[in-house]
Amino acid sequence: MSTETPLRPRERNRQPGTRPAGISPALLRRLLEAAALAVLLAAGVLGFGPGFGGDPRYLAAGLGGVVLGLLLAGAAVARHWGLWTTAGAMAGTYLLLGSALAAPVEAAGGVLPTFSSLRVLVLGVVFAWKDLLTVAPPVGTAGGMLVVPFLLSLLAGLAAGLLCWRARGAYWPALPVLALFAAGIAFGTKEVPLPGLRALLLAAGLLVFLSYRPNQAQAALAAPQAALSSAPAKAARLRRRLYGGAVVAAAAALSLAVSPLLGADTERKVLRDAVEPPVDLFNFPSPLTDFRRYVKDNADTTLFTVQGLPEGQRVRLAVMDAYDGVVYNVSGQAAGGFARVGDAGTLGAGGESGTEATLQFQIQDYNGAWLPSGGEVRALRPAGERAREIAGGLYHDAGSGTLLSTSGVRSGDSYETAVVFPEEYDDAQLAQYGFARTAMPRLQQDPPIIGAKAAEFAGEATTPIQRVRQLQQILATEGYFSNGKDGQTPSMPGHGAARMVSLLDAEQMVGDDEQYAVAMALMARKLGIPARVVMGFYPDWDELGGAPGKIDITGDDVHAWVEVEFERVGWVPFFPTPDEDNEPVPPQQQPKSTPKPQVLQPPPPPQEPAELPPDTAADPQDADEKEEDLWESVSGFLRILGLASLPLLVLFGPLLLILLLKRRLRKKRRTAGGTAQRVAGGWREVLGAAADLGVAVSGRRTRREDAAALGRAFPVGAVATAALARRADAGIFGPGDPSEEEVRSYWDDVESVRVSLTGTAGFWQRQRARYSLRSLRLENRLSARPREPRPRAAGISRRMRRAGAKVTRRTGAAQDRQGPLG
Repeated sequence: MSTETPLRPRERNRQPGTRPAGISPALLRRLLEAAALAVLLAAGVLGFGPGFGGDPRYLAAGLGGVVLGLLLAGAAVARHWGLWTTAGAMAGTYLLLGSALAAPVEAAGGVLPTFSSLRVLVLGVVFAWKDLLTVAPPVGTAGGMLVVPFLLSLLAGLAAGLLCWRARGAYWPALPVLALFAAGIAFGTKEVPLPGLRALLLAAGLLVFLSYRPNQAQAALAAPQAALSSAPAKAARLRRRLYGGAVVAAAAALSLAVSPLLGADTERKVLRDAVEPPVDLFNFPSPLTDFRRYVKDNADTTLFTVQGLPEGQRVRLAVMDAYDGVVYNVSGQAAGGFARVGDAGTLGAGGESGTEATLQFQIQDYNGAWLPSGGEVRALRPAGERAREIAGGLYHDAGSGTLLSTSGVRSGDSYETAVVFPEEYDDAQLAQYGFARTAMPRLQQDPPIIGAKAAEFAGEATTPIQRVRQLQQILATEGYFSNGKDGQTPSMPGHGAARMVSLLDAEQMVGDDEQYAVAMALMARKLGIPARVVMGFYPDWDELGGAPGKIDITGDDVHAWVEVEFERVGWVPFFPTPDEDNEPVPPQQQPKSTPKPQVLQPPPPPQEPAELPPDTAADPQDADEKEEDLWESVSGFLRILGLASLPLLVLFGPLLLILLLKRRLRKKRRTAGGTAQRVAGGWREVLGAAADLGVAVSGRRTRREDAAALGRAFPVGAVATAALARRADAGIFGPGDPSEEEVRSYWDDVESVRVSLTGTAGFWQRQRARYSLRSLRLENRLSARPREPRPRAAGISRRMRRAGAKVTRRTGAAQDRQGPLG
């Protein structure tokens, strides 16, 4: 009866000696490496998120580029493509599939290539980089904005795959991963997307991935590989992984704990900070210069109509924060800075809370580059024949909510804006907040009377809101209103330095919104208060009796007011202009005086020369303040440097400690003890170097047995290692102590053998050996053993030592003719 097991149907058709069908280990390993690289590269793709406002299409472009790059790398390795073939395949993939991933707006149906989509892809290779940095985020997905993440991800995926599967070094794939991560930061915004997750994914993922990469340099060392398969070697590998995991976990936890402290006083720097705004604001005059023209020439002219404006709210035209002694102008150094708009439908991130509204504007007799809007602008949707022209030249300052179009708006244009009007706060609520620390443009050519009046008006007010309210109330109650119309008290237009002097130095302050708003803003700035002037429009809500569906805005509705920024509140409006019915009191008529005949006066007596004040030295208090400011700057920098170095200390501190311990041990072996003990220390140095390189050294064998094991592991240095072992035995067990010259010669040979052993390893293996703990643990084991007996006891007679020496010399001569130390 046969006991043979019947073959399965799949095994009957297989030839003897062949492997069953399935995924080979090499292919499985390559798939796992590709998946790991895709995850690591995805951490870099996430860095582009804030620039696109979280639009998922940037993820499709970036991740699609990563997958396509890895597939191209796999095909290039499998089919043995050369450089030009691989480059051509990548270019074809970019043009063929880039329309769906990088130019979905221009592609037919969002997928199929068209002439417009191909044009965007070709030109985007050159111009998309600049556009991504000069367009205000969110940049949108039209006009080639997705070309940058798609192209960078495609290149990074291709490079990572080729370096992983073709390069001999095990750590080359980390370069494109780090490059894509850095590109995501450079082309991003100040907002940091998922900082903890991305940092952990990059650091821990790279460490795990690179630790399992095959090391080609160890393949030539067959003996160490065999030794590493033993149980002690496996335990050592497990300890290394546990130590490495603990260090990475500690550094990650410390980084997450320290990162909020680092971000408290610092601001993230990205490439778009170094790019100059492409719009030249000096080509557009300050809208405040047209204030009096609106009041006098267009008082009854409808400039535009607005629908949806909530009751009590205002239409904003522009925000001015720079003064040069002639005009208050819009500054390119504003809080947000003007940047070209890519997607006008998504202008704001939606962080502010307040009253949401949709304003519809129909332009009539208004003509200018500044677009009327209101509150915080979230979106702008132009309509009509010039919609594309207005949107194409649109610029937005997120810090002030100002919109500017280089093509301007004129009669017949219309657009719609989605805005949020911020919440309003009373003085009781503002009393608990201080002024915000906002960088403002420096005032230039402001008259000295501004500072004097600011100190006089603020008086002894203590809280921030009281100081601002003092400025606003004194101007509004003690000043008089006149905009220079016929039948009113004369009032000069403008807001230059001379006009500010005539306003504040007169017996009666007379002016309109233009002068009072500028005066209050300048005085607030002299007191260190962040203030700016806003020009806009709003109707007389008392006359309207509510919020009608459509409001006609005329030149008589133009106004100017002041905004002051408070911490955790934002910009709060203040209205320093007196009521329009608060007209100045005309001066009383004085009787005409009868002139008297002129009398020749005697010449004035000679004056004594005026005494000039002595040279004033620097105030010690000013010097102390400068020293305090310098110390605050230096201490702040040192604090940031210290906090930032804590994770580095956790990561690299153990490595530095290992180097110091090894250096101390080498010095101790070479200098401590007698000459025989230093010879024994030299041999231990050789054993430690071999242990660090991966050779299993137990410390329980004789020197010649260890030398034989080292000779099998490192055939190049087998002869020299065996000679060192014999010379160490002779120096330790010989009849006399070695001389200092023999010890120096022995250590020179030890250094030569150690260099030859490490020279057989690759670069990364040498680095691992340099920071390995095996040699330190070996020293602990050797030090724990009882000391080797010395046949040189003090009680032995000289005659017995001579007899023992003769026997030892005869035995040593039979074994080695080189003498005690060669």
